[in-house]
Amino acid sequence: MLRRRSRDAHVSESQSSLSPDLSELPTPLVLYDGLCRLCAGTVLFVIARDRRARVRFASMQSAVGQRLLARFGLPVDDLTTFVLVESGEHFTKSTAALRTVRYLDRPWPWLYPLVAVPRPIRDVLYDWVVRNRYRWFGRWEVCLTSGPRLQDRFLDDG
Repeated sequence: MLRRRSRDAHVSESQSSLSPDLSELPTPLVLYDGLCRLCAGTVLFVIARDRRARVRFASMQSAVGQRLLARFGLPVDDLTTFVLVESGEHFTKSTAALRTVRYLDRPWPWLYPLVAVPRPIRDVLYDWVVRNRYRWFGRWEVCLTSGPRLQDRFLDDG
């Protein structure tokens, strides 16, 4: 279960410091909007279907998330994308989502071939959902973090 944490919550020094070498990050790593209920639901969906616990998470609002967004040249104040970090590379929007399903239990990886659909077409649907997510699903007043059972899956949990 996820628990809420305020935006200003302290992140420990060991968790907030990032190695200059991105290859040392635990990957795959999903950066998500910690205030978005749809995004939190997506995190729970991935956790429940990733029995091998390969995917790690960090909210974009966290120190880790902010550093990674900046390092990849992504806006740190625009939380409208889903980011997947794999081996020092990053992917956004529908490409990130489709690459993430490859780590889930069957049948979810069978969706990955949809990556063959041209990205602009995929991202039109992605952008439409993102524009409406707070209206449709709501928004938390504080960022979500994991509880003790899932703590090792979150880089920004304090």
